[in-house]
Amino acid sequence: MRLPRILGLVLAGGQGSRLGALTDERAKPVLPVGGTYRLIDISLSNLAHAHISDVWIIQQYLPHSLNEHLSNGRPWDLDRTHGGLRVLSPFEGADGAGFAQGNTDALNRQKQLIREFDPELVLMLSADHLYTLDFLDLLDTHRDRGADLTMATTLIDESPSRYGVVTTDDDGTVTAFDYKPQDPPGNLVAMEVFLFDAASLLTALDELEADGADLADYGEDLLPWFVEHRHVSEHRHKGYWMDLGTLQSYWTAHLQLLDGNGAELDNPDWPILTAQPQLVPARIHATAQVEDSMVAAGADVRGTVIHSVIGPRAVVESGATVRHSVLLDGVHVASGVTLENVIADAGAHISGGNRRGTDGAVTLIGADGLVSTTEDFDRSATLPRGF
Repeated sequence: MRLPRILGLVLAGGQGSRLGALTDERAKPVLPVGGTYRLIDISLSNLAHAHISDVWIIQQYLPHSLNEHLSNGRPWDLDRTHGGLRVLSPFEGADGAGFAQGNTDALNRQKQLIREFDPELVLMLSADHLYTLDFLDLLDTHRDRGADLTMATTLIDESPSRYGVVTTDDDGTVTAFDYKPQDPPGNLVAMEVFLFDAASLLTALDELEADGADLADYGEDLLPWFVEHRHVSEHRHKGYWMDLGTLQSYWTAHLQLLDGNGAELDNPDWPILTAQPQLVPARIHATAQVEDSMVAAGADVRGTVIHSVIGPRAVVESGATVRHSVLLDGVHVASGVTLENVIADAGAHISGGNRRGTDGAVTLIGADGLVSTTEDFDRSATLPRGF
């Protein structure tokens, strides 16, 4: 079967303000994941495995941090003479409009480029989520149901009030879309993976702009337009999915990796591709005690590490203890320090010989080594073992 002309659009411009200091100096899509990868690697790897080689990235917030990682698309075989990776930088329009005020606005600003590219389908992804999904299966659903838009959906256990909630009939047709509702009608949510018929997408953007309304997030305007005017279908995803938009979800996703019920990052048939730094293997000294943890290349461990993810070049001195925590690149934990349920930002030097973190919250330590934010556990969400 012929693969249609598909344009992959990755929305990577959000600020990620709910993540506090983690996104003060970097765009959310380049947050470290699993000690080795970056969050945007997930979207780009899924695209690569589906043989989608025309990929555009729409960026806005702190784009330099993202561009440095993208490496012209080489890790995902997107550094091509024809097609490949195209980075769409933020801009102010000639009509005096400022920067984009939401993802529909950002998409609308690129519609002339989309017209010129002339795709049959547009696959639009968020760069904020942790999952693996074969987009060719999504394409099959889209074709079989003759849809104008097919959205990937998944059932979640937590409160869906911060997501787009989807209502469907028995045939998988989407009959309603409620964006971040206070009283959700169910727990089926959109994964922010949308396969559009390109002509229908451009018509929608034209009509929304002609109506004169301020374009914002697609959950507020674009998706409701499709539900009202076009045939929208769902593609049900039954595997792992996590929105890494909060400190707890970021922390929980990492500890689920350790527990074996998280994202599948080590599948040899579906590798996650990335631009990895060239580092020596991690060094575990005789004084170290390491249990049920992931330790990245370049790390140096002399102390105690239990049920934690230790990032590249991180140092845990003898006499230090790290439990149920996530240390990003280059974190240094001095002797006498105990970390419990902590996320430590890249480059933090944590000293002072006392405990940081508590049993009932996720604590974020900023790059300056000081406690930045404490976020209480949401007991309705999945917590790692031992609680």
